[in-house]
Amino acid sequence: MNPSELKSFLDEKVILYNNPNFIESDPIQIPHLFSLKEDIEIAGFLSATIAWGNRKMIIKNAHKMMDLMGNAPYDFVMSHTEDDLERLESFVHRTFNGQDFTSFIRSLQHIYKNQNGLEAVFAQHQQLGSMQKSISEFKKTFFEIPHQNRTQKHISDPMNGSAAKRINMMLRWFCREDNKGVDLGIWKSVSPASLSCPLDVHSGNVARKLGILTRKQNDGKAVAELDLKLREFDPNDPAKYDFALFGLGVFEGF
Repeated sequence: MNPSELKSFLDEKVILYNNPNFIESDPIQIPHLFSLKEDIEIAGFLSATIAWGNRKMIIKNAHKMMDLMGNAPYDFVMSHTEDDLERLESFVHRTFNGQDFTSFIRSLQHIYKNQNGLEAVFAQHQQLGSMQKSISEFKKTFFEIPHQNRTQKHISDPMNGSAAKRINMMLRWFCREDNKGVDLGIWKSVSPASLSCPLDVHSGNVARKLGILTRKQNDGKAVAELDLKLREFDPNDPAKYDFALFGLGVFEGF
């Protein structure tokens, strides 16, 4: 396919998958349970944090996280007691355990009490055409209060070469206004033009087969390479192609 044909092909796949039917099999269903902005943010952030492995298990455990917080995540973050935090100790999703969950709640409280919330932290360091420095700075802010060292591994740092797939996915959820009922579009201070496509095994393999990614590792350099190509197709909304690449890989076995 020439570039024009490839763009048309991917645009068609975006239309095919960027619709409400996508939600039922995706972790984005968790933030969709809420209407308060802060509830959506915290539910989305925690769900994205554990979004690796089997998708059914991700969704099941994300629902369990919400249950442990009384299905009122913002209220839990802001007004929890030590006894409330003890309830979280039983939680496990792969290598993310109850200690990590507790650390995340404390850090989220710090973010909302002292940093004006998640959106303000990410918006503060955004650069034209990239959120990767912003993600790195967010990690510093998130862990500037006392925490378990083991918990740091659960937030990726693009400045250390990571693809930061889960946070890039969360940013897509919060910043894109797709008018299709999937991405939530609740953050107005971060431009969709600055977003990167979340890069995982599925989207990476499809991108290589289509010839829009040559780097073999799914790392920060691969994200940068894919960014350049996807911004040629749509400079205002490059992350929409996540629906095409992911859909082709997961649903069509492309």
